[in-house]
Amino acid sequence: GGPASTVTWSALFSYHVAAAQAALFLSLLWMPALLPVVSRLLLLPRALLSMASGSPPSQPSPASGSAYAAGSVSAAFVTCPNEKVAKEIARAVVEKHLAACVNLIPQITSIYEWKGKIEEDSEVLMMIKTQSSLVPALTDFVRSVHPYEVAEVIALPVEQGNSPYLHWVCQVTGSVPESGTAPP
Repeated sequence: GGPASTVTWSALFSYHVAAAQAALFLSLLWMPALLPVVSRLLLLPRALLSMASGSPPSQPSPASGSAYAAGSVSAAFVTCPNEKVAKEIARAVVEKHLAACVNLIPQITSIYEWKGKIEEDSEVLMMIKTQSSLVPALTDFVRSVHPYEVAEVIALPVEQGNSPYLHWVCQVTGSVPESGTAPP
């Protein structure tokens, strides 16, 4: 082992370190794309075991014991000009039992046409979980307090999900008295 073998060994070592770094970098880039595949593979042994036993995989039963009626809960979306406005509206709809939960998604970019001109704004997106039957009241309330001339309020029915969570949404938003008066 003279100087020539040292250079060869050093070059070989450098090559392997660079290859390992490249592999790590590529695996980090591909990780989000592989996550759904990996999660399905992790569920495979449980599914195979339940198929072999002839029984469906166990799911926690909802607290109320009744099945979820598809579409009885909705996810409503509202855009706001900033976090302050979004938080004020979110707190109000939860306090009024018009929503069980509101998620604020900051720093979205909205591109839209308004009065014949293409606009681009930074906004905050509210994702509101409520009973579908409350969407008209939720919409009316948002329109009454929202600073935009035309507030975005759109709602999509939830077909499936975690039953205990969906029942919780109904329980929390179901506390509005039937007489239509606001709770104390």
